[in-house]
Amino acid sequence: MKKPAVLAAVLAIASLTAPAFADDFPSAISVSGEATMSAAPDLAQIDAGVASDAKTAKEASDTNNAAMGKVLAALKGAGIAEKDYQTSRLSLQPQYGQNKSTGASPVVGFRASNRVTVKLRDVTKVAAIIDTLVGAGANDIGNISFEVTQASKLLDDARVQAVADARRKAEIYAKATGVTLGAPLSVSEGGGPMPLFKGRMAAEPMARAPAAVAPGEETLSVTVNVSWAIKAKE
Repeated sequence: MKKPAVLAAVLAIASLTAPAFADDFPSAISVSGEATMSAAPDLAQIDAGVASDAKTAKEASDTNNAAMGKVLAALKGAGIAEKDYQTSRLSLQPQYGQNKSTGASPVVGFRASNRVTVKLRDVTKVAAIIDTLVGAGANDIGNISFEVTQASKLLDDARVQAVADARRKAEIYAKATGVTLGAPLSVSEGGGPMPLFKGRMAAEPMARAPAAVAPGEETLSVTVNVSWAIKAKE
């Protein structure tokens, strides 16, 4: 006879605590809103290098150092600040041949390479600087990337649009489920504001024809996550 009484007491406690639990965790509709905008890049980065082949490691290294010295001097002569270019990779590798009679792969020479990364704060100078690099002896032009440095600040209007997009979606769900939206409970930005398309590849301008470069525009994107309290329609 005592067990039914204990069970009844447990059920009574549960019924009293359930509303308090619901009050602590109100019902809500949570959605994401997106917005995009276009902006012209204001920073370019060029990766260039010099590779030198020789019979000995010292000869390859000395030849490469002299060649890269001319490249760096050309950058300085073009008005690029020293803080805006730096060595990104140095290497000295043996080059192997093939002995057909023995199948061995003897060392037949060495290749020294030196790469420099150049930042350009005036993107209109990209083509001219590529021509300068090639003219000074750079024989390997790698990636060219463009960037919008003030992306977060430029996205302020897009953030407003993203919140409006989130509310539009929330109102659709509210109407479909027969409730009305209350006050926003939380707003958070999903990830950092990043361009959808950032880097571009450039063809290696080994010929002395002027380089053709088009910076174009970057498409920036922002996402916000918003939760709204909901209530039954009156």
